[in-house]
Amino acid sequence: MELATEPDTYSPNMDEKGNYIDKVPSFHTNSLVNGLRCPCGTRKDKIYTSHAMFTAHIKTKTHEKWLQDLNTNKANFYIENQKLRDTVHSQKIMIGKFEIELSNKNMTIDYLTQQLVKMNSSSSNKQASTANDLIMFDI
Repeated sequence: MELATEPDTYSPNMDEKGNYIDKVPSFHTNSLVNGLRCPCGTRKDKIYTSHAMFTAHIKTKTHEKWLQDLNTNKANFYIENQKLRDTVHSQKIMIGKFEIELSNKNMTIDYLTQQLVKMNSSSSNKQASTANDLIMFDI
Protein backbone atom coordinates (compact mmCIF):
# COMPACT_ATOMS: atom_id res chain seq x y z
CA MET A 1 0.00 0.00 0.00
CA GLU A 2 1.41 3.37 -1.02
CA LEU A 3 0.90 6.64 0.80
CA ALA A 4 -1.09 9.33 -0.98
CA THR A 5 0.94 12.48 -1.43
CA GLU A 6 -0.20 16.02 -2.08
CA PRO A 7 1.39 18.67 -4.28
CA ASP A 8 3.21 21.54 -2.58
CA THR A 9 1.55 24.92 -2.30
CA TYR A 10 3.28 27.85 -3.94
CA SER A 11 4.14 30.91 -1.90
CA PRO A 12 5.73 34.00 -3.41
CA ASN A 13 9.08 35.35 -2.18
CA MET A 14 9.78 38.84 -0.85
CA ASP A 15 12.14 41.33 -2.36
CA GLU A 16 14.42 43.68 -0.40
CA LYS A 17 11.59 46.22 -0.05
CA GLY A 18 9.24 43.67 1.53
CA ASN A 19 7.03 43.25 -1.53
CA TYR A 20 5.83 39.87 -2.70
CA ILE A 21 7.40 38.74 -5.98
CA ASP A 22 7.14 35.59 -8.05
CA LYS A 23 10.11 33.27 -8.10
CA VAL A 24 9.54 29.99 -9.89
CA PRO A 25 10.91 27.12 -7.80
CA SER A 26 13.03 24.39 -9.33
CA PHE A 27 10.98 21.42 -10.41
CA HIS A 28 14.09 19.21 -10.41
CA THR A 29 14.16 18.85 -6.61
CA ASN A 30 12.52 15.97 -4.76
CA SER A 31 10.20 18.39 -2.96
CA LEU A 32 8.19 19.08 -6.14
CA VAL A 33 7.84 15.52 -7.37
CA ASN A 34 4.07 15.75 -6.87
CA GLY A 35 3.76 19.13 -8.57
CA LEU A 36 2.84 22.57 -7.35
CA ARG A 37 -0.54 24.13 -6.62
CA CYS A 38 -0.99 27.92 -6.70
CA PRO A 39 -3.41 29.50 -4.19
CA CYS A 40 -4.15 32.49 -6.44
CA GLY A 41 -7.53 31.10 -7.40
CA THR A 42 -7.04 31.07 -11.18
CA ARG A 43 -7.56 27.34 -11.41
CA LYS A 44 -8.12 25.96 -7.95
CA ASP A 45 -7.56 22.27 -8.71
CA LYS A 46 -4.77 22.74 -11.26
CA ILE A 47 -1.44 21.11 -10.42
CA TYR A 48 1.61 22.43 -12.25
CA THR A 49 4.16 19.73 -12.95
CA SER A 50 6.79 21.59 -14.93
CA HIS A 51 8.74 24.82 -14.83
CA ALA A 52 7.29 25.96 -18.18
CA MET A 53 3.68 25.36 -17.10
CA PHE A 54 4.13 27.33 -13.88
CA THR A 55 6.00 30.15 -15.62
CA ALA A 56 3.08 30.52 -18.04
CA HIS A 57 0.68 30.50 -15.09
CA ILE A 58 2.36 33.34 -13.18
CA LYS A 59 2.01 35.56 -16.26
CA THR A 60 -1.80 35.32 -16.21
CA LYS A 61 -3.77 38.41 -15.23
CA THR A 62 -5.53 36.65 -12.36
CA HIS A 63 -2.26 35.54 -10.80
CA GLU A 64 -0.73 39.00 -11.21
CA LYS A 65 -3.81 40.57 -9.60
CA TRP A 66 -3.54 38.12 -6.70
CA LEU A 67 0.10 39.07 -6.18
CA GLN A 68 -0.82 42.75 -6.31
CA ASP A 69 -3.58 42.18 -3.71
CA LEU A 70 -1.05 40.45 -1.45
CA ASN A 71 1.20 43.49 -1.62
CA THR A 72 -1.68 45.90 -1.05
CA ASN A 73 -3.04 44.02 1.98
CA LYS A 74 0.22 43.14 3.77
CA ALA A 75 -0.83 44.86 7.00
CA ASN A 76 -4.23 43.15 6.97
CA PHE A 77 -2.61 39.75 6.45
CA TYR A 78 -0.29 40.39 9.39
CA ILE A 79 -3.20 41.33 11.67
CA GLU A 80 -5.19 38.30 10.50
CA ASN A 81 -2.15 36.10 11.09
CA GLN A 82 -1.85 37.38 14.66
CA LYS A 83 -5.55 36.76 15.31
CA LEU A 84 -5.25 33.23 13.96
CA ARG A 85 -2.20 32.59 16.18
CA ASP A 86 -4.17 33.78 19.21
CA THR A 87 -7.08 31.54 18.24
CA VAL A 88 -4.81 28.51 17.84
CA HIS A 89 -3.18 29.23 21.20
CA SER A 90 -6.51 29.46 23.02
CA GLN A 91 -7.74 26.30 21.28
CA LYS A 92 -4.62 24.42 22.40
CA ILE A 93 -5.35 25.47 25.98
CA MET A 94 -8.98 24.37 25.65
CA ILE A 95 -7.95 21.02 24.15
CA GLY A 96 -5.51 20.48 27.03
CA LYS A 97 -8.26 21.17 29.60
CA PHE A 98 -10.65 18.84 27.78
CA GLU A 99 -8.02 16.09 27.68
CA ILE A 100 -7.49 16.38 31.45
CA GLU A 101 -11.25 16.36 32.04
CA LEU A 102 -11.66 13.33 29.76
CA SER A 103 -8.85 11.50 31.55
CA ASN A 104 -10.47 12.18 34.94
CA LYS A 105 -13.83 10.96 33.70
CA ASN A 106 -12.27 7.80 32.25
CA MET A 107 -10.59 7.08 35.58
CA THR A 108 -13.92 7.60 37.38
CA ILE A 109 -15.67 5.25 34.96
CA ASP A 110 -12.96 2.61 35.46
CA TYR A 111 -13.22 2.91 39.24
CA LEU A 112 -17.02 2.71 39.26
CA THR A 113 -16.93 -0.26 36.88
CA GLN A 114 -14.57 -2.09 39.23
CA GLN A 115 -16.83 -1.34 42.18
CA LEU A 116 -19.86 -2.59 40.27
CA VAL A 117 -18.07 -5.82 39.34
CA LYS A 118 -17.10 -6.33 43.01
CA MET A 119 -20.68 -5.72 44.15
CA ASN A 120 -22.08 -8.12 41.56
CA SER A 121 -19.60 -10.84 42.43
CA SER A 122 -20.19 -10.51 46.17
CA SER A 123 -23.96 -10.44 45.58
CA SER A 124 -23.86 -13.64 43.53
CA ASN A 125 -21.73 -15.32 46.24
CA LYS A 126 -24.34 -14.39 48.88
CA GLN A 127 -27.15 -15.77 46.70
CA ALA A 128 -25.30 -19.06 46.23
CA SER A 129 -24.63 -19.23 49.96
CA THR A 130 -28.29 -18.54 50.75
CA ALA A 131 -29.41 -21.22 48.31
CA ASN A 132 -27.11 -23.75 49.97
CA ASP A 133 -28.49 -22.81 53.39
CA LEU A 134 -32.06 -23.34 52.16
CA ILE A 135 -31.14 -26.74 50.75
CA MET A 136 -29.66 -27.71 54.09
CA PHE A 137 -32.86 -26.52 55.78
CA ASP A 138 -34.90 -29.23 54.06
CA ILE A 139 -32.72 -32.01 55.43
